[in-house]
Amino acid sequence: MKPVTSWLPLVLVLLATAGCHGKPIRVQAGGRITADMPATQVYGPVAPMVVGGPACETDLPRVAVIDVDGVLLNMDMTGFYSMGENPVGLFRERLDAAAADPRVRAVVLRINSPGGGVTACDIMWRDLNAFKARTGLPVVACLMDVGAGGAYYLATAADQLLAHPTSITGGIGVILNLYNLQDAMAQFNVLGLPVKSGDNIDLGTPITAQQEASRAILQTMADEFHERFKTLVNNARPEIDTRQKDLYDGRVFTASQALERGLIDAIGYVDDAVRVAREMAGTPCAQVVFYHR
Repeated sequence: MKPVTSWLPLVLVLLATAGCHGKPIRVQAGGRITADMPATQVYGPVAPMVVGGPACETDLPRVAVIDVDGVLLNMDMTGFYSMGENPVGLFRERLDAAAADPRVRAVVLRINSPGGGVTACDIMWRDLNAFKARTGLPVVACLMDVGAGGAYYLATAADQLLAHPTSITGGIGVILNLYNLQDAMAQFNVLGLPVKSGDNIDLGTPITAQQEASRAILQTMADEFHERFKTLVNNARPEIDTRQKDLYDGRVFTASQALERGLIDAIGYVDDAVRVAREMAGTPCAQVVFYHR
């Protein structure tokens, strides 16, 4: 995981977005064509959608499938080219909806994410553990295209962890992406003139070269978060051989490699994850429900 996150391991992404709430936005192209673009604000709670078993029978037990998609950041992703809702808030809302339904007997997390911010992923991991503690429901995680970095961090809270045959997982590392733009700025006669109080208030600034003392501070932070990530994985999966040097260096693995190293329990598809959840809950005929707006 990363003090900030990168694409496969954890990467912190800062987005400047224009807010658009409520009314649609009118866009004019070439002064002639106009079109109304709907606002990105989402209204209404999540609602269950039954996709397995006879929907007419309302008293059947259920397996709730909860999706976790995209970069996991604790921020509202609204505006032009929006990526959707706050993934942390949406995840908790879906967990609360499953907890409030007495027919739900198990949960399947369908994860397709390269990771995200350290704190966002840790909050989601904690929320999932709190959900399990208060409901006693079994949770099965199924990794899709990618479940690496902070997404794998979250998946370790599940009781069983499956991955598709072509999934990419692992990424047990932390990264803070920094840049030195001093020379690039000089080509345009741009000179940074920061006014600051506190020698380290501009840690990681891109307008000057990074000093060794500043780098050491940031490296200590990255190492601390990395140790937390490793400890969490070791506690969740005690069968892992911690002497494997390549396990914690941030690299990613295929599903077969991850199974060999003990990072997952089995290779399978979403249908297999649902079957495992039904078996753990003792409800072989449970309906499958998703939660959507």
